Amino acid sequence: MGLSNAMLARILTSLEDDKAEDIVTVDLRGKSAMGDHMVICSGRSSRQVSAIAEKLSARIKEEFGLTPRSEGGDTGDWVLIDTGDVIVHVFRPEVRDFYQLEKMWLPAGAAPAQTRS
Repeated sequence: MGLSNAMLARILTSLEDDKAEDIVTVDLRGKSAMGDHMVICSGRSSRQVSAIAEKLSARIKEEFGLTPRSEGGDTGDWVLIDTGDVIVHVFRPEVRDFYQLEKMWLPAGAAPAQTRS
């Protein structure tokens, strides 16, 4: 398993452990140079969004020796975590509904790959 796939698997487990909701994975390989995968999920409140992002960043640093770039943690409406291979967006549900990132990256009519939760 390559680093990108290992990172994705660990991110998904971390998000599930922290009760992130509506976790969706978008395969970016061949579509974008920004990374191999995008993960989009929701937290129920600004506080949960921030906590999910902080724990995820800490786990990535501890397990992969990588300090991901992060933006938006101060408000907790939308936190972006960039590991280089995987980009993670953690939203409050209302903010996620407004931006609809899944629709931007998926082909017309395609359903997102949704994981448990």
